[in-house]
Amino acid sequence: MQALGYLSIVAGFLGGSYAAVVRQEGVPVASYVAALAARIVGVALVRTVLRRAARHEATLAANIGSLERSLADVVTRAAALARAKREVDVYDLRQRIDEEFARPLDDFVQAREALAHSYGLQAYADVMNPFAAGERYLNRVWSTSTDGYIDEAHIYIDKAHEQFDAALRAFRDLTARGAPGRPAATRHLARPESLERSPGSTSFWGR
Repeated sequence: MQALGYLSIVAGFLGGSYAAVVRQEGVPVASYVAALAARIVGVALVRTVLRRAARHEATLAANIGSLERSLADVVTRAAALARAKREVDVYDLRQRIDEEFARPLDDFVQAREALAHSYGLQAYADVMNPFAAGERYLNRVWSTSTDGYIDEAHIYIDKAHEQFDAALRAFRDLTARGAPGRPAATRHLARPESLERSPGSTSFWGR
């Protein structure tokens, strides 16, 4: 659309110039008005594209900010759970997961495609692989809590924390380096394969 806008501006300019000199006396009004209209349409198209691009950039920036906030929140909650795991009844772990992790995990997943748009598919994988592993381990904590397997639950709590922390470090490394661009091929991404999910557990993939 932007190219069409610039083409209309050029065509209008050339058409107006031609209309102004084609006759020795007077200017063909219809031709001149048509050229002027083409320029106006071209300017409108270009401005529309630029406004959309600005809104897209603002949305990406907002989503990147949301990604860091939500992932940092997940890491903080996972670290707190790891520290308090021996003080929490194993059967209460699943409720704590549902209450404390659902919102930040969902916020992160909803904004995750901004990673690929801003940094590319490899960067997306570098962050999402440990994040997915962390969520999978958290789901296993939920399952072992249901069955009362306290030792396994404690092991998976630590593993979930490690993976979420790795995802946050990978994300911050990306933002520190800056975005290399936004490949067009990342516009429509295939979503990662759904993670294992136990009945009633918190899992956000596949949305």
